[in-house]
Amino acid sequence: RPDVPARWGRMDAPRMLAHLSDQMRHALGDAPTVPRQGPLRWPLIKPLAMFWLPWPKGRVKGPREAFVTRPTTWDADLSAFELLVERFVSAESRTDWPDHALFGRMTRRSWGKFCHRHFDHHLRQFGA
Repeated sequence: RPDVPARWGRMDAPRMLAHLSDQMRHALGDAPTVPRQGPLRWPLIKPLAMFWLPWPKGRVKGPREAFVTRPTTWDADLSAFELLVERFVSAESRTDWPDHALFGRMTRRSWGKFCHRHFDHHLRQFGA
């Protein structure tokens, strides 16, 4: 996974898949992140931004760690993504979940809800 700039330009489907895999590595603790301070960590703002308010369309500055993997082939990237999701789903008894770089402390439940909303956000970009 070569380190690439936080912005590759316009997101296409292969980049989206690589980005979602990076996010899953973040959720699983495979890819350490640098915590960012800000209002998204505040107790009243965090759930609003994560689950209730509409997510902005277009370019939003996410954590750099969510944009490091370059796409390879669709089949290889999809297989890697599926394995990451399966690992997350099978970690039912895990209690120590990493913090989100922007939102801070997360539980398995909050990571799951965030992943669902994040996947949905990007899949809608491509009419899925």
